Amino acid sequence: MRRRLAGGAALAVAALSACRSPAPGGFRLLFLNRSPAAIQGGLSWAPDPEHSRILAFDRALRIAKSFAGPRLARPVAVAALGGNVLVTEETGEGVVFDTAGRALREWQSPDYASLYAAAGTRIAAVRSPYRVPVLGEGVAADTAPLIRMLDTLGRPVAGLASARVPALPLLTAIVNAGATAVGPDGAVYFAPLVQDEIRKYAPGGALRWATRRGLFRRESDPEFLPQKGGRLELRKALVNVALVLAPDGRLYALGADDSAAAKLRVDVFDTATGAILATRHLGPRETAVALDARGEIVPLDADSLLAGATPRGREPFAPAFALPDLTGDTVRLAGFVGKVTLVNFWASWCDPCREEFPHMTQLYHDFDRTQFEIAAISDDVDRGKMRAFARRFRPPFPILVGGGRMKQTYHYRGLPYSVLLDRRGLVIERLFGFGGADEFRALRDTIAKEVAAP
Repeated sequence: MRRRLAGGAALAVAALSACRSPAPGGFRLLFLNRSPAAIQGGLSWAPDPEHSRILAFDRALRIAKSFAGPRLARPVAVAALGGNVLVTEETGEGVVFDTAGRALREWQSPDYASLYAAAGTRIAAVRSPYRVPVLGEGVAADTAPLIRMLDTLGRPVAGLASARVPALPLLTAIVNAGATAVGPDGAVYFAPLVQDEIRKYAPGGALRWATRRGLFRRESDPEFLPQKGGRLELRKALVNVALVLAPDGRLYALGADDSAAAKLRVDVFDTATGAILATRHLGPRETAVALDARGEIVPLDADSLLAGATPRGREPFAPAFALPDLTGDTVRLAGFVGKVTLVNFWASWCDPCREEFPHMTQLYHDFDRTQFEIAAISDDVDRGKMRAFARRFRPPFPILVGGGRMKQTYHYRGLPYSVLLDRRGLVIERLFGFGGADEFRALRDTIAKEVAAP
């Protein structure tokens, strides 16, 4: 899947200033598209998953900072953690960055895929509404906690409430997925993905309140529809999308106005009682939500906030590699300087890598060797399987031996993972996963422009 041109962005939001003057004290971003934002250091931090980056907006909702990198494949949520930002990856990893964009630590999800929220140094992890497992995966036992409390290294230290096992246990994962927020008093808020309810739990796990909005006359668990054409389909209502505890002390819930979550709404809750204080129904282009200094909800167009971003300078690819090829000769990154180069990470056990290799072979033949190269780095531990893969696909480009150490070195999310470099060895763009023929057509165009550049 094609992601993000290297670097971040700096953006003046002309569309915003044209239609609304900043309120005294400015704006605080609550939601960008369907992801929660967080306040840290006077800025509103939010994920931009489509461009694999984190953005920080100032009080006028101009982009003041941004950062990207291999650890950010598809970030879906941001929370403030101490003086840093905690990012949730769609695949469930938690990554802590400082406000300069330096990765400080990372942990794996305690569940199939987790969503994280934090306040101070208190971290809550719930089953992510952004990545619900296929049937039969990630099914919780009836003793598993609904909410896991983590220390600042991402290690589970306690559990709050219990995961609910429905009549059909295969649906346990989706029934217990949801959004979460953590209050400064240690309280944890939870909003189930497929249930019309918002809950508040005390720090010790006692249920303080549960509020329903009355969206449905009758509510039931998801259920399977009659099978058609060999496909299983699920009847479900998507209800809660994201939660944010705002600086005004109120809880803001981004939820659905219809069963498919095609239309959205924002409900405002009193955190002491669970009473609904206000509701704002969002229009089709109201895809971001901010709060002004008067505490009023300000709907915005997320595309307008993100449009016109100016890329920063390209970053060096690091660390530079020096790896053996299949004959044992050492191949160094420095040897590719002067050519546009695609550095590809793969493994013999990776099904998308098998699909991708024929496309890379064609791409390799499309350009002259004085202009373009591919360095395909295997992350196989088993060299026999790596060599069998190479014999099967007979790639014309060099295969380098990573020896199973590449993920811990380059911190990518999964395979395949590719980085396109310019003639100076600087990152043009990163590609996460395999996006098919369309991706390679776009990649070919990018390479052609790069090799034609003076």
